[in-house]
Amino acid sequence: MPELTLVSIETPVDANMILGHAHFIKTAEDLYEAIMNSVPNAKFGVAFSEASGPRLVRSEGNDEALKRAAERELMKLGCGHAFLIFLAGAYPINLLRDVRACVEVCAIHCATANPVKVAVLRDGEAGAIVGVLDGLGPAGIEGPAEARARRDFVRKIGYKLP
Repeated sequence: MPELTLVSIETPVDANMILGHAHFIKTAEDLYEAIMNSVPNAKFGVAFSEASGPRLVRSEGNDEALKRAAERELMKLGCGHAFLIFLAGAYPINLLRDVRACVEVCAIHCATANPVKVAVLRDGEAGAIVGVLDGLGPAGIEGPAEARARRDFVRKIGYKLP
């Protein structure tokens, strides 16, 4: 009988994560190239879990700690054809377009620095991502002061013209 569970992803301190679904053995290498072409100075680790054959977690990256963390968390998740990127020194917005353009990528489940729990449906040795809890629910509605603070913030970090 299939069972639904929640799996917490432990993102390394000061890192962001991208969780997605892909489908081919060269996914980890192609995601490595996509990240390097997008943000060459970013530190990252990529892990991809095979769904057949030897069913290994394949990994690449330029930061050993982020790479090992991605491997560990993907093993904990236990879902075939999932990939996980831990990223430092850049934001997902800097590279999501190139990650999506990777021919193996089927879906992006989330891209965040928030605490994440993944809803996983398990059936024997198989696991499927059925949803993601990304951060917390809303605490209110933005007013004029919050809108001004948001606009100031995105300009401060360089995403909008002054």
